[in-house]
Amino acid sequence: MIKRQRIVVFCCILTFVFSAGISFAGSQHGDPADKKVGILLVAFGSSEESAQISFENIDQKVKGTYPDIPVRWAFTSHIIRKKLAGQGKQLDSPQVALAKMSDDGFTHVAVQSLHTIGGAEFHDLARIVSSFRIMGAFQSILLGYPLLGTQEDMKKAVDALFAVLPKERQKDEAVVFMGHGTHHPSNGFYAALNFQVQLEDPNVLIGTVEGYPDLELIQSLLKKRGVKKVYLLPFMSVAGDHAKNDMAGDEEDSWKNILTKAGYNCETILKGTAEFDQFTDIWVDHLAEPLSHFK
Repeated sequence: MIKRQRIVVFCCILTFVFSAGISFAGSQHGDPADKKVGILLVAFGSSEESAQISFENIDQKVKGTYPDIPVRWAFTSHIIRKKLAGQGKQLDSPQVALAKMSDDGFTHVAVQSLHTIGGAEFHDLARIVSSFRIMGAFQSILLGYPLLGTQEDMKKAVDALFAVLPKERQKDEAVVFMGHGTHHPSNGFYAALNFQVQLEDPNVLIGTVEGYPDLELIQSLLKKRGVKKVYLLPFMSVAGDHAKNDMAGDEEDSWKNILTKAGYNCETILKGTAEFDQFTDIWVDHLAEPLSHFK
């Protein structure tokens, strides 16, 4: 009970610091604590049971790469956490997870974002990490890039996309990857990735649900290409709600139905990027950077 109260108090202090923008350094008295390194993997989250495949794949990959470092998880979506709590599944927010790690004696924490781009969710996470650093909760706490953080990541992502194309797909058939999209400036990563993919194969495209390139642009490109068959895959870490409904759903406004009505033969593949090692390797590579500072 006392431990739980400490965590609650820690989170309340963090909320105050986070909202007020206060800067102060937490003082640590006495002898330095023994070095204890930990990893916190942070994803948006999903209530879909099938999404656990993606999380498990990343978890195994990270633990296999760093077998001696404890790995914990946190999820940024309040809606997802609340929904799963109603099903008896308790998931930690990044604030709670980090407060627990501080209470458990971790001194060095590598927080690895499992987001696709550095959008609003990633920047919120960056502010949380900064708040814990300001409070002196750890001797060191560092944040790893999302999937697409650098130009080198773009090159790796292009290679990964072509590595996971459907084996049966013919060159005159299109493959459309559906990303989430955002109004955040980082949405430009999707357009840049689409451009680089198009240089390799004009029949492979990247679109987004809530940003640019949108489905209207994708349709115009498909029409120019003269393709008849389209494979649809999510460009998201998990094949969750967006993939099952916005991409492959039975509603009239799903990408599958819109393209089918436009005369295309559509086939959907519900596998998130985190199910493929080609993508998880990029996240794991990013994790190496903060961990390298703890040696």
